Amino acid sequence: MRHQVHELIAPVPGTARQIHSFHFGPEHAGGKVYIQSSLHADELPGMLVAWHLKQRLAQLAAAGRLRSEIVLVPVANPVGLEQVLMDVPLGRYELESGQNFNRLFVDLSATVGDLVEDALNEDAQHNVELIRAALYTALAAQTAATQLQSQRLVLQRLACDADMVLDLHCDFEAVAHLYTTPEAWPQVEPLARYIGSEANLLATDSGGQSFDECFTLVWWQLQQRFGELFPIPLGSFSVTVELRGQGDVNHGLAALDCQAIIDYLIHFGAIAGDVAPLPDLAYPATPLAGVEPVVTPVGGLLVFSALPGEYLEAGQLLAEIIDPITDRVTPVHCRNAGLLYARSLRRMATAGMVIGHVAGLEAYRSGYLLSP
Repeated sequence: MRHQVHELIAPVPGTARQIHSFHFGPEHAGGKVYIQSSLHADELPGMLVAWHLKQRLAQLAAAGRLRSEIVLVPVANPVGLEQVLMDVPLGRYELESGQNFNRLFVDLSATVGDLVEDALNEDAQHNVELIRAALYTALAAQTAATQLQSQRLVLQRLACDADMVLDLHCDFEAVAHLYTTPEAWPQVEPLARYIGSEANLLATDSGGQSFDECFTLVWWQLQQRFGELFPIPLGSFSVTVELRGQGDVNHGLAALDCQAIIDYLIHFGAIAGDVAPLPDLAYPATPLAGVEPVVTPVGGLLVFSALPGEYLEAGQLLAEIIDPITDRVTPVHCRNAGLLYARSLRRMATAGMVIGHVAGLEAYRSGYLLSP
């Protein structure tokens, strides 16, 4: 194992922070896998899974079973991890800028396209290596003015040449689910099966320039620009893996998730070993544009009548909002049929608040598809 420390810009003297990356397997292997956790710093199930992975990967490396380099970043957001206000962790948004830690990663598609335009040829592998080198060069040329920008750049540089990027998150109260692209779904489906993902949400561009999409969009946009002239494979695919809810931090679940990821990496060929049988897919892949964010029209005490993992019919009751002053009870129904895969942790709702997400089969939304 190789341990690397990456310094971030210190916003004021005496407040330096670092990103720590742990590199397993052959340094110049034919493939690379990148795994990080807790980019939203209040989402900790993935951090415990990463701790379990760290132990397992060290064992597998010692046994000579790693075919690819595997890079693990267990604490992807030291800035957000320290944001605790009166005993409440605030790890989703940077307090200084108000920006979501998992948005606004650098889009270098046009820059990379300009760098490789005159060197692409009919050799697909040549083009993959060329594009990866250009992406690394373009990221190396970027400069950061703030601590948040430097954190984003460190993470992008670590992952930019990986074949596979796994970004471990969780929701508020949720079943296991994941986000990836339609183009990557054939490669990601085994992971969904091993990890027991109950909702698998697909979008080429969800609109937020999130960490996972800052890689896949480069390849997709280069395919749109040059695909009729030169062969450009999907040189990298990314998955945001949502490991249930924020309270699901325990060794039992983490050990299961760790084993599921190991099984997937064996299936993918990054680790030598016998391929484990694929479990059934719990729920088919559906478009992210088919997700209904269920909104309450009024504020009040939030009392759910449906659990994450339940399939809801169109118009089914999801929750009641109770006004303890007027005694008014407002029912909140989903409009579309689908799987309730996540719901709010809060129990005092405000008017216009999203209280749950239902994965429907048919796309009906467009534009920005993510939560704020």
